[in-house]
Amino acid sequence: ICSKEENFLMTNLSSQSSVHPDSGAALPLIFRPPGNRFLQVVASLLPHSTVKPALFWQFLLQSYSAGFNFANRNSSSEQVMGLSISLKQLLLVTGTISYSTCAGALPQIFINRLGVRSPAVQTFFRSILPIPLSATLAFFNVFTVRSEESETGIQVFDHNGNPVGMSKAAGEKAVRETALSRAALFGMTAAVPNLLVLLMKRNSLLVAPFRHISTALVLGLMIPISFSLFPQLGTINREQLEEELQAAAVGRHLFYHRGL
Repeated sequence: ICSKEENFLMTNLSSQSSVHPDSGAALPLIFRPPGNRFLQVVASLLPHSTVKPALFWQFLLQSYSAGFNFANRNSSSEQVMGLSISLKQLLLVTGTISYSTCAGALPQIFINRLGVRSPAVQTFFRSILPIPLSATLAFFNVFTVRSEESETGIQVFDHNGNPVGMSKAAGEKAVRETALSRAALFGMTAAVPNLLVLLMKRNSLLVAPFRHISTALVLGLMIPISFSLFPQLGTINREQLEEELQAAAVGRHLFYHRGL
């Protein structure tokens, strides 16, 4: 059984870099792992002097994130049940981008609209608030863009790779795990450079280039780490499945494609 599980795992993982594991369609080059979001992430985390640049870079980042999450979702419900991309999904993607763009620019909006001049308050808005905000918005982006998986369910397999059925419980687990991994990616990418910059305040000439370089380095290190926090081929206990699937399941665990 173990060898069959390993073979099934390797077969699916080998296809995930360029081909969608559910549909078999080639993923758009820009949305293939690990993704090309360095410029957007670095620029969105930098302090801005006005609101417009903050909104612009947040829009690029959130649009790319929504596109990446949608392209790398689990689309087994569309393949098995013959469903097509719904208007609700498109509205969710559009709404997610709009909301996340505005929310991501809130620190700069607060500074400009409130006329903040205090160095301590500016430090809070520029270096502290972006840390939980970035993690929360990354979680929110995945959770909303891929919410369809929790509602319609995703395909689960036995240890031989045979389909057992569609499970909403597995869909919820897949979305939750992916959202947590993305929150870790963006939270750490925001946290490490900002906290290090706080320690370098006395040497202001080095702050700007150091922030750029450290953000890119941390992002590059965190991408593979965040992708590996949870296995791409997820497992779910038989007891966690719906009753009708428990009756049809063989073995203690079933498998599903988590997506990225």
